[in-house]
Formats: sequence, structure tokens, C-alpha cells
Amino acid sequence: MSEYLENVSVLIVDDQDVIRSIIRQILKALGCNKIKDAVDGNQAWDMAAVLNPDIIITDWEMEQMNGLELTHRLRTHPQSPAPYVPIIMVTGYGEIERVIEARDYGVNEYIIKPISAKSMFSRIHSIIDNPRSFVRTKYYFGPDRRRRAVPTPENRRRPVQAVDKNKMEAAEGNQRTEERSHDLMRANQ
Repeated sequence: MSEYLENVSVLIVDDQDVIRSIIRQILKALGCNKIKDAVDGNQAWDMAAVLNPDIIITDWEMEQMNGLELTHRLRTHPQSPAPYVPIIMVTGYGEIERVIEARDYGVNEYIIKPISAKSMFSRIHSIIDNPRSFVRTKYYFGPDRRRRAVPTPENRRRPVQAVDKNKMEAAEGNQRTEERSHDLMRANQ
């Protein structure tokens, strides 16, 4: 197991030193050595641009920018440094409504405190070995919310477009280039 995670980089986002330390120790015990910390969503946003982490593990409740706001921003902001990064939400909230809300914001996995090495490894293993496709709809961008193939009756189907990560990033890059070109043309007029 120690080799399984040795090259995986993780950004831990939590405003409590103790929780960050616990998560760090669990990750180290699982063989992960590339670990960085952020104390809130704003710092995590800045660090994601520099570090390009493989996984972000975030708390829900934090000052400045909480875990849901960070997830939403990473998934939807036009200048997001990591729209496709897998996100694990670690929280004390266990109500099904909260789990659904986190899923609907684009969280990949959800862990209810107290955290165990088993639950952490299970979620990381799921992200690495069973990655979900990303989808874009009118109101959602993130990992496919369905974990298993369940037939949907024809009268309940809505058009959903699967997202090819490379094509999406290329299109977004082209759009930003076009926007910059238009800005330069306007500035030169």
C-alpha cells in the first residue's frame, strides 16, 4: 500500500490545526508523502494554482471560504486552476441532505468525522481506481453523480453531455485566448 500513494499529491484544507495534523498522519500512514496544507478556501484556491494537486481534501465549515464554496469555485470559475481535481469533503455533517448538497456542488467523495485510515483509503482508492466522468449540464459541472449504471426511463431522460477533459481544457484555453485578443483589439482602438 505504501507505493500506491507515494506519488499522489494532496492538498488538505481545514482551519483547525489538529484536523490537518490527523489527516496528514493518516495520509503518511497510507504512504502519501506529497502533502500540503491550507487554512481556508481562499488559500487553497491560490495553492491549487501553484501545486496542481492530485486530490483536495477539504473541511466543510471554515471562515473566509468554506469547502462548498471552494468546490463550487474550482468547478465553475472560468480561471479555475483545477476544475477536474477530485475533492473529498471531510465533515461532521452526516445528514443525507448535506451529503446530497456536497454531491451537487461537485464533491467526489464524502467522509463523516471521526476520520479513520480505512475510510480515507476507501475514498482515495475510489477516486484513483474508479474515476467518474465529468458532466456539464445547465446547472452542474463536476463528476457524474451516478455511481452505478441504472436505466432511466425515456420520459425522465434529460440531455447530458459527457465532458472530455482534454477537449474542454483546449476549448477553455481557446476561449480565453479569444477574449484576450478582443480585449487587446479594444485597447488598441
